[in-house]
Amino acid sequence: MSYRSSFLGSITPVVKNLLIINALVFLATVIFRSSLGIDINGIAGMHFFLSQKFNPVQLVTYMFLHANLSHIFFNMFAVFMFGRVLEQVWGPKRFLIYYMVTGIGAGLLQQVVQYIELKPFLDAIDFYMQNPSHDDLVVLLKQYLHPASIEMARNMQVFTRSYDQMAASDPQGALQLSLDFVRQFRIDYLNAFVTIGASGAVFGILLAFGMLFPNTVLMLLFPPIPIKAKYFVMIYGVLELFYGIGNFRSDNVAHWAHLGGMLFGFFMIRYWRKKGLY
Repeated sequence: MSYRSSFLGSITPVVKNLLIINALVFLATVIFRSSLGIDINGIAGMHFFLSQKFNPVQLVTYMFLHANLSHIFFNMFAVFMFGRVLEQVWGPKRFLIYYMVTGIGAGLLQQVVQYIELKPFLDAIDFYMQNPSHDDLVVLLKQYLHPASIEMARNMQVFTRSYDQMAASDPQGALQLSLDFVRQFRIDYLNAFVTIGASGAVFGILLAFGMLFPNTVLMLLFPPIPIKAKYFVMIYGVLELFYGIGNFRSDNVAHWAHLGGMLFGFFMIRYWRKKGLY
C-alpha cells in the first residue's frame, strides 16, 4: 500500500468531508451557544428514546456533535489516521456506509443499555403513580429519584418542604402534589440523557483497521511504546467493556456506544468477507 507524501494529498474524499463537516458543526455549536444562547448539542444530540426530546434523526446527527475541542480533536485525529487507509482499501462509498452504520449502530446499542439501566427507575415510578402512599414516596425518594442536575435538585428541595408542610393537614393534597412532582421528575430525568460524538464510528474504524491490518505496528503516545494493531484494538475493547459494566457514577463517557460501533463494524466486515465484497 502506498502513502502519499503531502498532508493534503493524503486525505481521502470522504475523510476530508467528515473532517470539514464536523469542524463546521462544532464551530456553529460554539457560536450559537455563545451568541444566541441556543444549545445545538441539546437539540440534535441523541436523547433517550422515551424522552420527550427524542427524535429518530438524532441517531444520525449526534455523531457530528462534540462537547469540546479535545473531544472533536481526538475523534477527528483517529478518523484521519485510520479512516483514510480504510477508504483507500474499500473506496469512498463503502467506507461512508461503514462509518454511518457503525455510528448509528453505536447509538442503538447505547439506547438498549440505557433502557436496561433505567428500567428499575421507570418501573418504580409507574408503581408509585398507580399506588401512591407516604411510605412508598420515602422509598422512591431514597432509592430512585437521584437529581441529574442542579435545577432538579433544587426542585426536589422545594417539593419536600411543601410536601412536609402539607402532609399533616392535607394528606390527600400532599399525595397529589407528590404525583405531580414525580411525573415531572420522570420527564426531566429522561430529558437529561444526551449522547454526542463520533466516537462510536471511530471505534468502528479502529476495529476495522485492526481486522484488516492486524500486524501493523502502532506507536502509542502514552506510554510511547509500539504495539500491533490487533492487540491495540483488543485492549481498547476490553477497557470499554470494563468501564461499561462498571458504570462508575463519575464517568459520563458512552462506553456502550463505543462497543456498539465495534460490534456493528465486526459484523459488517464479516458479512463483506463472506460475500467476497473486498
